[in-house]
Amino acid sequence: MLRLFLGRDKHLFMYGPKGFLNNAESKLGGYTWNLVEKYNYRLSMHLTEVQSDGLIDKTYYCRDRFLAREKPVKQPFNEILHEEDGFQVCCAILDHGLPCLAFSILERFHVNIVKEGLETLGLETGPWLTRFKQALYSQTDPDSEFEVEIPGKQAKKLFQLGDLTEQIAFITPGQKITYITDVVYSDSNNEKIIDFAKDSDQLFIEAVFLEKDREMAKEKCHLTARQAGELAARAGAKQFNVFHFSPRYPGQESLLYQEASEAYKKFI
Repeated sequence: MLRLFLGRDKHLFMYGPKGFLNNAESKLGGYTWNLVEKYNYRLSMHLTEVQSDGLIDKTYYCRDRFLAREKPVKQPFNEILHEEDGFQVCCAILDHGLPCLAFSILERFHVNIVKEGLETLGLETGPWLTRFKQALYSQTDPDSEFEVEIPGKQAKKLFQLGDLTEQIAFITPGQKITYITDVVYSDSNNEKIIDFAKDSDQLFIEAVFLEKDREMAKEKCHLTARQAGELAARAGAKQFNVFHFSPRYPGQESLLYQEASEAYKKFI
């Protein structure tokens, strides 16, 4: 991350569980940063530690050699990490022998562009479609005017937003995508996972071990493929994918997929 963003005018936001800020500061403190004053663009890192009783935010600037100059800011935590007009990102604190975060992205609704509608109106795709979608997400008055730039002609067309929407857009319900990994199978964790992943359109969930190695999974605070399929079914996930397989099963990935799928069908 540092190698990719150094020397760029970027704002990087990162989130982690309890202990994240200390770990990040230790990583950043492992370098001397003796050349950063020569950079034309200055990177800033906005780090958030997620705890059960609140979020702790701290900002680090490249120009200050990533030393924390400002006092940390604490704010309430209600599962939401980031929110925009079109979507929100949520997280849950799970147990992996230490706190570990699960994440979910929830769309308010999805705007599908109808290509035939664009052709009928003589319009082409372009940056204006981003503005168009943003207008819908922000619930702009459908009677308001909306400008569309005509590429190469230095001209614009005016539409009533509601009329344009009817001709070029197909609105569908928003999707929920959930990501869960590094968790132990326990009553407490299971309850949180099922609630957090409830009705996900797509669930990505770890399946590190086969069920025959259930005790090893418990010892290492991971799920078996059977447990992953069961949790996906009990959460009502429409689709799910398992990953994070143990290297003890080389060439046997199909067994993990099969075990998870059979458990899902059994508990659905």
